[in-house]
This record gives sequence, structure tokens and C-alpha cells, in this order.
Amino acid sequence: MGAVAASTGAMPAVPAMAATINIPGIGDFDVPVPQEFEQPVQQLNQQIQQAMTAMPVAPQAPMAAPQMQMPSFGAPNFQGMFQASPANIALDAAKTKVGAQYSWGAAGPYSFDCSGLVQWAYRQAGVELPRTSFEQSHVGAPVAFSELQPGDIVVTAGGGHVGMYAGDGKLLNAVQSGDPVSYTPLRPDMVVTARRIV
Repeated sequence: MGAVAASTGAMPAVPAMAATINIPGIGDFDVPVPQEFEQPVQQLNQQIQQAMTAMPVAPQAPMAAPQMQMPSFGAPNFQGMFQASPANIALDAAKTKVGAQYSWGAAGPYSFDCSGLVQWAYRQAGVELPRTSFEQSHVGAPVAFSELQPGDIVVTAGGGHVGMYAGDGKLLNAVQSGDPVSYTPLRPDMVVTARRIV
């Protein structure tokens, strides 16, 4: 089942304008966004574009014929093998907050509500996201449930809750008062929308 936007009647209808969200390397998407969020969406697009242009591009080596090599039994060298994306950096930051207390309206660094945790985590990766789950449901590119990757933003509960996909069918989130930041199970029928910040 793909990510879909659904209305449960929990949120009032808002007149929407179309905002163009540019995902570098993918293209432009016209997304309905309430007028009061147009400026934050434009600012986010600028931040994403700046982050993409600031990333160094690795030179492409010419393809060479494969050569047989004897296996090396020394210590592995992983340096340069992995490129940290904003989503990976944000998820790693959020993981450091497992056990932190939930507090409505809090955005860290010691206590969080759901959207405050997501906003704080992405800020550690240099990406400024809007504050509420509703606003966060309009950033980035939509992602189908079957295509979720760790660090994707997942909006649930009719749009009233947000967390970060942690892989293995788990959501890392600040759930509710009395519960610390933790991992919870995630099923396709729970998802209102999922978004990828690139």
C-alpha cells in the first residue's frame, strides 16, 4: 500500500495553494499547501538546494576490467564507503534521544513532542523543518510505505502524529505524555503520508 493523504475529519478544511517543491535530481512537484505555509516551504526548498550544492561530488573512475585479487585478512577500511545523508544524520541524532521524556510543545534537547523530535533531529543534519506534524506532512517528496528508508518522516494518527522511520517496521517517535522517546511498530494502515528529505 502506498503513502496516501487521507482526511479523518480531525482537521478542518484549509484553502490550499499549490507550492512547487524541488527535489534535486528528481524534479519539481506541485503540492497543495495552505497559504500560510508557502514561505516556510520555499525556505525549506532553498535549504535543500543549498545543502545539495554544498555536497562534494565524488569523481567517477573509469570502468576497468575486473581483476582477481586474493582476499585481504587485515582490518577492513570503511572510510569513504558510506555517505551520510541528512536522513541518516537526523535518525542517528534522534536515536541519541531514546528515553528522553515527552512534553507537549517541547523541541529538545531534553524533552520532545512528536514533531519537536523530528524537527530537532533534522536540525542536527543542517535541515530546518517546520514545527508541527501538519506542516511536516508537506515537506520533501512523498514515499510509498513499501519504499520507506530509515530517516524518512512518517505521519500517522490522521495527520496528528509524526515520527522517523527507523527500519525493520519501526517508528522512532515521541509518542505521548508519560511515554519516553521510543521505537513503536509501524503498519501500512497507520500511515497518512510518508516524506523523504533529500
